[in-house]
Amino acid sequence: MPPLPLKQTLRVALVGDYNPSVIAHQAIPLALDNAAEYVGVTVDYDWLPTPEVKSPEDLVGYDAIWCVPASPYQNEGGAFLAIRFARENQIPFLGTCGGFQHAIIEYARNVMGWEDAGHAETETQGRLIIAPLICSLVEKSDVIELEANSISAKAYGRGRIEEGYHCNYGIAENFAEQLSQSQLHATGWDGEGDIRVVELRAHPFFVATLFQHERNALKDKPAPLVEALLIAAQR
Repeated sequence: MPPLPLKQTLRVALVGDYNPSVIAHQAIPLALDNAAEYVGVTVDYDWLPTPEVKSPEDLVGYDAIWCVPASPYQNEGGAFLAIRFARENQIPFLGTCGGFQHAIIEYARNVMGWEDAGHAETETQGRLIIAPLICSLVEKSDVIELEANSISAKAYGRGRIEEGYHCNYGIAENFAEQLSQSQLHATGWDGEGDIRVVELRAHPFFVATLFQHERNALKDKPAPLVEALLIAAQR
């Protein structure tokens, strides 16, 4: 049987609580438009506020799901539902900043069996696998080393990149080793060896970054992982 033709019109769900004052939210439409032009597709995107994501039916029909920055979310359950839906149904997924953090927690709870895994920004009980960073990364840039042949390295076309953050939380040190034994594996690290990118094995495209690469669009620069997301969503 010949392969199906690539989709030329894509629907992308932006899961998060839109706020026009959030710089990443200003950048995301530009990043998608720029990536769509580069890939040669038409992209229709919907902002899905987390309180409105109540069941898998709310996500049916989307070719890709992006869990966007600006947490804590109004309804973190909606974010977890969207991440799990993308993970279990092989839908291309991108998570940035808050999306990265919640992708880690969703996987820990539903795959690794850490039902009490939580986020230190919103919880005080349980195993807080997302913890305050030793050094804040709010409005800072840093160099990231990417694993050779990872999705991220292929998207950027190189193994060493520099990106910007707006973040105070990352993976807790005592959980990083546990994560290294899972299918959701690290593929990008800062100079101290702290995890900044994760990818899910045996999934067509499941990538989450602590940095906000989409903000490059505000400087009229490409966002390679957004381009890679759309390419994956075509199939």
